[in-house]
Amino acid sequence: MFKTTDLALTDLLAVMAKLRDPETGCPWDVEQTFETIAPYTIEEAYEVEDAIRRGDPAEIKDELGDLLLQVVFHARMAEEAGLFDFNDVAASIRDKMIRRHPHVFGDASYANSAEQTQAWEEIKAAERKDSKGSDGLLDDVPLGLPALKRAQKLQKRAATIGFDWPDAERVWDKVEEELAEVREAAASGDTEKTAEEIGDLLFVIVNYARKLKLDAESSARDANAKFERRFRHIEQRLSEAGRKMNETSLDEMEALWVEAKMLER
Repeated sequence: MFKTTDLALTDLLAVMAKLRDPETGCPWDVEQTFETIAPYTIEEAYEVEDAIRRGDPAEIKDELGDLLLQVVFHARMAEEAGLFDFNDVAASIRDKMIRRHPHVFGDASYANSAEQTQAWEEIKAAERKDSKGSDGLLDDVPLGLPALKRAQKLQKRAATIGFDWPDAERVWDKVEEELAEVREAAASGDTEKTAEEIGDLLFVIVNYARKLKLDAESSARDANAKFERRFRHIEQRLSEAGRKMNETSLDEMEALWVEAKMLER
């Protein structure tokens, strides 16, 4: 049943072992460490997400392969250090999925998805306490997450024990309060205080998005993509007219920006 997949994975593990061989491998691959590879792992995860957004199955397949390579790379380095190997990685996630789905692999039953989600969080809390000797609710929220994503995860985790605003309207009141504090700090000329207040504003904006069941990180990426599209439109239109951007007034560029918006409708 799994012969093709097993063969391909075996070959991939062999390829990575060859790349890491100190005698005959690739010098670049040989000199890498967990720390140097970590940024590539993050980058590949984002490229998978980007391919999914574009709805391109062939690209999704390729990007998932690139992400799998990162897992194999880390596992190979760990095996060389005598820590664990790829089979240990696969076994770990297999066991975790079975452990966290007692309603599928055991006798538990839940009335709805909300009840199942609550049970999931309770199981994770027990795992944190067992593995790290701590049951702090926020202990395993990764520091390396993008700031908006981490803010949303912190808020979601805190909400599981009721530390949360009751509705989006209450959060919006907090948004307005934080915005006023940003303005006040900026007017005072205190750069450090202004930076702090901007951080508070961004944090509560993330909370507002969460209350609307939106992902703030995805919204920010969409806004970046929209800015790029419209800015490139300005560049193209000015290029067609034989003009340079640094010689164009802000009002003229704003008009082209509005033109780009109209074309997107």
